[in-house]
Amino acid sequence: MRSISSFITVLSFLPLLCHSFSPENPTDRRLLVLLDDFSLKSSHSIFFHSLQSRGFELDFKLADDPKLTLQRYGQYLYDGLILFSPNTDSFGGSLNLGAVLDFVDSGHDLIVAADLSASDLIRNIGTELGVDFDEDPSAVVIDHTSYAVSETEGDHTLIASDDFIQSDVILGQTKIEAPILFKGIAHSLNAANSLVLKVLSASPSAYSSNPSSKSSQPPSLTGSTVSLVSVLQARNNARIMISGSLDMFSNRFFVSAVQKAGSTNIYKKSGNQQFVSELSKWVFHERGHLKVVNLGHHKVGEVDEPAMYRIKDDLDFSVEIYEWSGNSWEPYVANDVQVQFYMMSPYVLKTLATNQKGLYSTSFKVPDVYGVFQFKVEYHRLGYTSLSLSKQIPVRPFRHNEYDRFITTAFPYYGASFTTVAGFFIFSFIFLYNK
Repeated sequence: MRSISSFITVLSFLPLLCHSFSPENPTDRRLLVLLDDFSLKSSHSIFFHSLQSRGFELDFKLADDPKLTLQRYGQYLYDGLILFSPNTDSFGGSLNLGAVLDFVDSGHDLIVAADLSASDLIRNIGTELGVDFDEDPSAVVIDHTSYAVSETEGDHTLIASDDFIQSDVILGQTKIEAPILFKGIAHSLNAANSLVLKVLSASPSAYSSNPSSKSSQPPSLTGSTVSLVSVLQARNNARIMISGSLDMFSNRFFVSAVQKAGSTNIYKKSGNQQFVSELSKWVFHERGHLKVVNLGHHKVGEVDEPAMYRIKDDLDFSVEIYEWSGNSWEPYVANDVQVQFYMMSPYVLKTLATNQKGLYSTSFKVPDVYGVFQFKVEYHRLGYTSLSLSKQIPVRPFRHNEYDRFITTAFPYYGASFTTVAGFFIFSFIFLYNK
């Protein structure tokens, strides 16, 4: 009896235990921030506070913490990962290169910041994500025409760049006026990866080299091939930001005045804070995130969705698309959303009309081909999450009693048949009764 009562007592605590060890709710928007040193919490506090003010919960840990883990009981504990640990040769706990890539493959977001002392681990992460850092570990970005003017001329490794990607959805609609201060290493985009984009580029006069030594070989990265900050949106809509500078996120660069060489404009504050804040909004899906609801179709004049269509039926198709504004879902308005009526290849391709309130619709006639078709909506636009959805529907031919009794185009054949009958009758009459 005592064992039975003990078993019942344990069972009574199971719901509580399951609740206590359940993974975090993904709507909590938890971010894991890995640091080389906890001093980065204060030196980069403006950036971290901007994330917290937008509702993110930050979990700061050292990159070599032996208890590091991204998931528990098969569920991920975080929605995003920030790697501000360029010096780390290996992560602690169960975290490694493969775990980071699996985290991205599962649809989660990532920010990677490197600097001159970037380890092979950080460089390998960049390589797996579609960018290649300069192989020379002592090389930094140098620009003798687009550097930031300072009291000491220096070696022109403090770059003032204003070559941004032209995309409001990625960088926001408010134009960044002041140049971005950048001091770090260069990377290039892997030509085999079509998903990675330059967000902040170096000027044509920039190159990657060691400023303290003379090299007999030309720089491997020069001009337009040098990328300072790049982003990637994977096919599963995970978003990644890769920066060659950790200082770019620092309070010092956020509040520093900046003057670009060759310009008379002096800005009291660099554009770093606006640039990083707006770009992080895109990375963490606060902007440019779409969803599709209420995909439907029915015959013209009806309301209910049929189990199948007949060839040459007239049908109405509709779908609703909304965009996340950071606080709520708002109607997404565009004029380039299309639907395909697809079987092996698209038989119908129609651009959807919108009512400016999120509803997209069109009408068309089912083609004169029967089989199993799909309504397919595939939408790919720079900066927005990709939409790919389909709905299957069979199309049948006419039944035997659904064909028209007389077809207009067949009148010549009808006439030929009756003429043949009449001719045969006249011939038979003459043959039988004419002597």
